[in-house]
Amino acid sequence: MKEVQPSIYGLQVHVEPVVHRALAEQRLVGAVVLAYRHGQALCRYAAGWADREGGTAMAEDTLFRWASASKPVITAAVLRLVAQGRICLDQSVTAWLPAFRPRMPDGCEACVTVRQLLSHTAGLGYRFLEPDMHGPYARAGVSDGMDASGINLQENLRRIASVPLLYAPGTGWGYSLATDVLGAVVEAASGMDLPLAIETLVTRDLGMADAGFACRDAARMATAYVNGGPLPHRLQEGEVVAPFEGTVGITYSPSRAFDEHAFPSGGAGMVGTADDLLRLLEALRTGRDGWMPDHLIAEMARDQTQGQALAAGPGLGFGLGFSVLRDPALAQSPESIGTWRWGGAYGHAWWVDRTLGLTVVAMTNTMYEGMSGQFVPALRDAVYRGLQA
Repeated sequence: MKEVQPSIYGLQVHVEPVVHRALAEQRLVGAVVLAYRHGQALCRYAAGWADREGGTAMAEDTLFRWASASKPVITAAVLRLVAQGRICLDQSVTAWLPAFRPRMPDGCEACVTVRQLLSHTAGLGYRFLEPDMHGPYARAGVSDGMDASGINLQENLRRIASVPLLYAPGTGWGYSLATDVLGAVVEAASGMDLPLAIETLVTRDLGMADAGFACRDAARMATAYVNGGPLPHRLQEGEVVAPFEGTVGITYSPSRAFDEHAFPSGGAGMVGTADDLLRLLEALRTGRDGWMPDHLIAEMARDQTQGQALAAGPGLGFGLGFSVLRDPALAQSPESIGTWRWGGAYGHAWWVDRTLGLTVVAMTNTMYEGMSGQFVPALRDAVYRGLQA
């Protein structure tokens, strides 16, 4: 492994021990951690292996499969179209997708709005959250956007709409395929296919040079690993890994990231670097001189769930595209009220504490430790200790 030079970033002395411990305990194979405050770098740190077997060290420009770290990109595209007057948050999605007409369990047609899709209050679900392989999404052949399904986006939407909603739109919260549906809304509202629309609305303006729906530089792509004793193993094509107990799990296709013909999954299909995601989050934090209007940033940051207790975790609400910290004491978190947070199943976590002007991106190549393991709160606590030092 390459020798790491002493850091010029003050916060790094607090972050490095957390990363080193996770690597030494074989909970992570490799990681990139970026922390910025008021636009200034506090930590830029890459450690471990991008490919353990190949002997490729992790680097700051390593590419990752983003999984749900794709979601804020699609959210930003939707809100850019709202700002342009081409999408209305509270209009039925049928205005752009006339055929997308899911029904309630009683057979009545539901009215699903863009706001409900952004806030995961539309009544949709995920196939991987079903308890077994005989759930309604599985029977309908729905893709979660990370498998080698061989279908296109419109066919996946047809399958999603064929399954009855879990609850009346706006009356509950459930993590879901809503962002994949929003990808199709972006296509319809922009008149472009989703990869081009995302480039035009988001990535080009923000200099997210490596972010897209297919990897353009295979040599820089991190190998994906799965936690397990005595050490993480390489994720296999078609392997099913459950992120939560009692769920059937996600069927993974690591090769999907190289397949330009795979349908663009707005909720899970992008690839890019940690810096790419950081650029987006910083633009959303600041508005970037009008790139995102202040009133839409405020709407993103507002809890849209009417105070419901969410399965996402105690003390959390949900805004437009990501969780919003409602109660730091209940969440047992040092973050400020209103902090945005989410992650990605391939092993990622990120948060934006606007009160402190703080943005942190942690991308790893190890599921699910890098998304929901002990590494995530340990890193969070180390960052806030460092800020107080």
